[in-house]
Amino acid sequence: MRHELGFFETWAVMSHNVWKSRELIWQLFKRDFLAGYKKSFVGFAWVFISPILGIVSWIFMQMTGLLNPGDVGIPYPAYVLIGTSMWALFIGFFGSASSTLSAGSGLLMQVNYPHEALLFKQLATQLANYVIGFAMIICVLLAFHVVPSWGVLLLPLVALPLFFLATAAGLMVSMIAVVAYDFSRLVDIGMGILMYITPIIYSPTNGSHVIQHINRWNPLTYLVCSCRDMIIYGHLYHPKGYFIAATISLLLFLVSWRLFYVSEDKIIERMV
Repeated sequence: MRHELGFFETWAVMSHNVWKSRELIWQLFKRDFLAGYKKSFVGFAWVFISPILGIVSWIFMQMTGLLNPGDVGIPYPAYVLIGTSMWALFIGFFGSASSTLSAGSGLLMQVNYPHEALLFKQLATQLANYVIGFAMIICVLLAFHVVPSWGVLLLPLVALPLFFLATAAGLMVSMIAVVAYDFSRLVDIGMGILMYITPIIYSPTNGSHVIQHINRWNPLTYLVCSCRDMIIYGHLYHPKGYFIAATISLLLFLVSWRLFYVSEDKIIERMV
């Protein structure tokens, strides 16, 4: 029985299942990634169009006075592009994890295979989209005479806790949503609010004392801002806060992944 496995033994089994399913993950990734763009009129251009439209909206609000981002250190379009791209990566990981069961419901019930493959296939798709769009980020920075630091080479490592935190939250939502259908809607609303209490489009030192206090206790403040500062300046934002947030994210990921593995059979029964 799965629940009788120890913590370390469970993670070893799941890691082995992922490695054993690497070919299946690759085939599912190619099928879904390419199919998504083949159905689009402009194809891969959406990877660049979406963030550009987002930047235009934030710049418009800044120009009208609706948004006061504070002193961000670099031209605002470059600042907001990096911040929103890191947020999009976080939300992409979260959405991939939370939709793991629903996206693969047909395969879950018809095919016998390690179902961890669905999770990593979804995550690989989000990561591929971000890597393609990252070229545009570099071009925008250079256009505004902002030369990325050497720290950009460490971005995959610095951004890893975002993957852990987003996946942990997504896996928990995917399990709860099976028995509480409205829960996922509440989470979607909460994610929208979370974006505005995370310094993505404004400086972490800007805003009221209440907002600054929330930012100090928000782990995403340290994770997102560290990714941005690593690209621009080559160092972490508040290293102590970053490592605390990273440790918490890793622990949450390990616990949620084990819960997902242990409860998977019962969840599938509820889906039938």
